[in-house]
Amino acid sequence: MRLLSIVVPVFNEEESLEVLADQIKSAMEQANLAFEVHFVDDGSRDQSWARILKISSEDRRFHGTRFRRNFGKAAALGHGFLQSSGDIVATLDADLQDDPAELPQMITLMDNGLDLVSGWKKRRNDPWHKVFPSRVFNGMISWMTGVRLHDHNCGIKVYRTEVATEIPLYGELHRFIPVLAAARGFRVGEKVVAHRSRKFGVSKYGFIRFLRGFLDLLTVTFMTRFSQRPQHFLGVIGLICFVGGLFSLGYLAATWLIRFWNPQAFLPLHERPLVIYAIGSLLLGAQFLSMGFLAEMIAAVQLAPRQNPSIRETTANQAGRVDS
Repeated sequence: MRLLSIVVPVFNEEESLEVLADQIKSAMEQANLAFEVHFVDDGSRDQSWARILKISSEDRRFHGTRFRRNFGKAAALGHGFLQSSGDIVATLDADLQDDPAELPQMITLMDNGLDLVSGWKKRRNDPWHKVFPSRVFNGMISWMTGVRLHDHNCGIKVYRTEVATEIPLYGELHRFIPVLAAARGFRVGEKVVAHRSRKFGVSKYGFIRFLRGFLDLLTVTFMTRFSQRPQHFLGVIGLICFVGGLFSLGYLAATWLIRFWNPQAFLPLHERPLVIYAIGSLLLGAQFLSMGFLAEMIAAVQLAPRQNPSIRETTANQAGRVDS
C-alpha cells in the first residue's frame, strides 16, 4: 500500500489543529489510504505547538517540527517535504478551509499521468477584496509563465515525491510551485475543490502580499525562462540600449561636424538633451551586458539559494528524522 505524506504549515492556528487532525484521519481511513502528517509550526505565538504535541502523542502517524521564528510558508513546506517518506506528498492549509476528503480524488488524477495536481477553489468563500485581486494575479501568472491554472496558490495540492524533492523553495516562491514544476518538465493539472469558510483565526494574506507576489512573479518568470541562459534576456536589453546610444552619439558627432560649415543648422551640443540620453543609454547597455556575463558565470557553476531554518524542537516521535 502506498504511503501518503501530508505537510501542514502552521502559524497561529491553535483552534483548528485538532479538528483538522480528526478530519484527516476520517478521510484517509475512509479511502483506505496509509498516511503520515507533518505539522510544521512556523514560529507560532499561540498554543499551536502545544496542540501539535498533544496530537502527536495520541497518534504516532502525526509528527511535528517547530521553528525558532517565523521563516515563511515556503520554508515550512520545504522542511516538511524533506521529512516526508511517502510515495505521494500532499499539502493542506491549517485553517480548515481545505477539505482533506478531496485528496483521494486528486491522487486518482495523478494515477492518470499527472505529476502535480493543484486545487482550484472555483467558488470561494472570501470577501470580494480578496477574491478579485487573487483572480487578477492568477491570470497574470498564467499569461506570463504559460502554465494555465485557475488557482496557482491554492493550499491543497498533491505531488509525486520527486516533484517535492526537486523544487527548491525559498522566500515566498511557494505560490509558484506549479510553475517551477512545469519548468522542470513535470505534468501539472488541477481539480475543482470545495472551499470552506474560515471558522477560527484570521487570514494571513493582505494587499502587501500581492505586491510581493508580483515581484516574485518577475523572479519566477526569469528563473523558468532564462535561468540557464540569462544573457539571452539581459544581453538583448543591453544590446538595444548600447546600440541606441552608439547611433545617437554618431548622429550627434555628425551634427557637430556640420556646424563647422553651417553654425545655424543645429544647436550646440551643450544645449541638446540628446547628449545626456545617448551617454546614459550607452552606459546602461554596458551594465546590462556586464550583468548578463556575470549571470552566465553564476549559472555555469549552478549556484542555487537554499534556506535552512533553525529548528527549536521536535516531537518525540520525530527524533532522528530532522535533517541536520
